[in-house]
Order: sequence, then C-alpha cells, then structure tokens
Amino acid sequence: MVGIDKINFYTPNTYIDLVTLAEARGIDPDKFIIGIGQSKMSVPPISQDTVTMGANAAFPILEKADLELIDLIVVGTESGIDESKSVGTFIHDLLGVQPFAKAVEIKQACYGATAGLMMAVDYVRLHPDRKALVIGSDISRYGLATSGEVTQGAGAIAMVISSNPRILEIEGETVALTQNIFDFWRPNYSDTAIVDGKFSNEAYISSFHTLWEEFMRRTELKLSDFDAFCFHMPYTKMGKKALLPILENEDKDLANQLIFNYDLGTHYTRHIGNIYTGSLYLSLMSLLNNPDHKLTAKSRIGFFSYGSGAVAEIFSGVLVPGFEKHLLKKEQEEHLESRISLSIDEYEALFNETIPKDDGIHTINRSKTDNSLFYLKEINEHKRIYGK
Repeated sequence: MVGIDKINFYTPNTYIDLVTLAEARGIDPDKFIIGIGQSKMSVPPISQDTVTMGANAAFPILEKADLELIDLIVVGTESGIDESKSVGTFIHDLLGVQPFAKAVEIKQACYGATAGLMMAVDYVRLHPDRKALVIGSDISRYGLATSGEVTQGAGAIAMVISSNPRILEIEGETVALTQNIFDFWRPNYSDTAIVDGKFSNEAYISSFHTLWEEFMRRTELKLSDFDAFCFHMPYTKMGKKALLPILENEDKDLANQLIFNYDLGTHYTRHIGNIYTGSLYLSLMSLLNNPDHKLTAKSRIGFFSYGSGAVAEIFSGVLVPGFEKHLLKKEQEEHLESRISLSIDEYEALFNETIPKDDGIHTINRSKTDNSLFYLKEINEHKRIYGK
C-alpha cells in the first residue's frame, strides 16, 4: 500500500477581495462571486516565488526521519525560475534533505504535480522503505484588468509519499490522455499566459468524459463505487461543469452526495485562487478538513487532473483508517484567516514589482506582511539567494 502520508499547503499572506477588484474594474461582483465561484485571490509579494512557496508548504510536515528517508523530490510547476536549474534543487537545499536524493522539476501545465505523484508512487512501490516528496508550486498571472485577472492566484502544496500511508492509499489503475492542443500556453518570451478560454473549458470537460469512460472500462468501477470526486480547479465552478453531465442518469441520492462533497472541496480554492499544479490537491485538503463531510476509512475518492496543452489523468484513492488524525486542519485554517487584505493600489503595486534582470547584487525588499519562513533574499550575479 502506497500513498499520501502527509499533506500541506501554503499561500502568501496577502490577498485581494474580489468584490473590491470587481468594483475597481467596473464589473458586477456577482460575476466573480457567483458566476465563477471565487471570493478572494492570493497575491504574492516579490519575496515569494515557486521555490519559497514550495519550501514553506513542505517544511511543516517534515520530521528528521523524513529528511533522512526521502530519496526523490519532484516539483511540478509552470512557474519555474530558471530554464535549466530545477526548483527541486533549491528546495532540497532549503529543507535539508539527505544528499543522496534526486531532485527534479516537471512541466506540463497544471498536470505537473500529478506526474510527480505518479513518479513518486512508482518509486516507493519499488523501494518500500524509502519516501518521496511531491510539490506543486505556482503563481498564476494573466495581467491587470485582463479577462483572466480574476482567475489568478498563488500557492503551493506538498505531499510526503510513503508505504503504509496515514491519509490516502493511491489505487493501482490510472488512465491518462494526451492531446497536442493550444487552449492555454505561455511562450518563453512572455511573462503571462495566452488563453483560449472557451476552448480550454471545452477541452477540460471533453477530457474528463473521455477518460471517465475509459477508466470505467479498464477498472470495472462505476460511479456508485465513489464517495467523492476532486478536480483540478482553475476556478471553483469548472469541475462541476464536467461532473454534472455524468450524474444526470444516476441515483438522485448518489448524485446529491457527490455534488455536496464536490462543493466542500472548493472552499480553499474560492479563497486562494488558481494555484495551477497544486489546485487538485488543495481540493482534497478542503474536502477532508471540512467537518460536514461524511467520509470514513475505505471511502473512495476519484481525482481528475488536467494540464492544458494538454495532458489529463483520472485516478482513485482510498482513505486510510485514522486519516483525520493526520490532517493539519487547524494550522491550515489559521494560515488562511491570518492573511491581510490589500487595497487595489497595494495589489497593483505588488503585481507590478519585478525581479531585476541586470548583473550585480540586488537586495529583494521583503514587505512587512511577508511573515513566511522561507523568502527570496537577493539576486547575486543572476543567482537567487534565499533566506530562512
């Protein structure tokens, strides 16, 4: 049995309220709050990047024994900081993982962390006495006053993968789908993504339905074998658009249960925004931390991971007896509640801050609101130097 032994998330300490943003942009707030199901959007200061957010997510769940047993660190991201050097090497150093570990970065849009999870699960199955660390860390940027502005966000998730996991066992059969399409992409020369919004929604929904049919064929599982579904969520209404059509001819009680649990899984995304590679696993934490769920040991959860461009995958997991004792509900909710609301001027100022690109030594101005453990300290001859 291999799966998720520990799991945590991190998001920057500042956010913009989407009612405030809507009013500043001359838009009806209901289009944000009700239409796409978003309420707040995390805004990272310049001192927080893919490396620091990943390290900040992982640090609270790592004990000395984990640092000695982790052989593999995989970081899924589409917000990499270097075209050659992986985010994983920085995080390996910041966390103090034993030196004989592999550390890599995987890129395939929002699917990257799931690719890392599958790699980690396979590794631990072959090395049951060792562990792996999987991180999804991203900053979602589309630009100020753009159509995609409201679906931005920032954050990271971290998972320790082990034998005899204490939260979720990953089941063996998974089904993936690859299509070479342009629904969302970001050329190397662009700081913001290019999005075909309507096509991307259609591709997401179509991928889920294609995979679901194939998953049922291969596994012989049916919808009634599942107690909940977690989806990649660029915004909270997206997954429901894919889920609802397969519920139309199902038992009403089952359909209501799956919709209910889906909604429980949207809370964190609603208040953080789109964190790309980590959003699927943010949904899992939101679901399991919610006191209203009725999930128990042996409850089966379905997972739909989607990364534009496009790679998607469906897999399943079963909750382990005593899973609720190993969640960080109190700490995670305190983290969300302690954040600081920004004014429009403060939000736009943070958004417009940029990393120096010229040679020399540049100290990064760490804002007073950035109270995170790890932070970007300086750029020294094009090298990123981090503080703790």
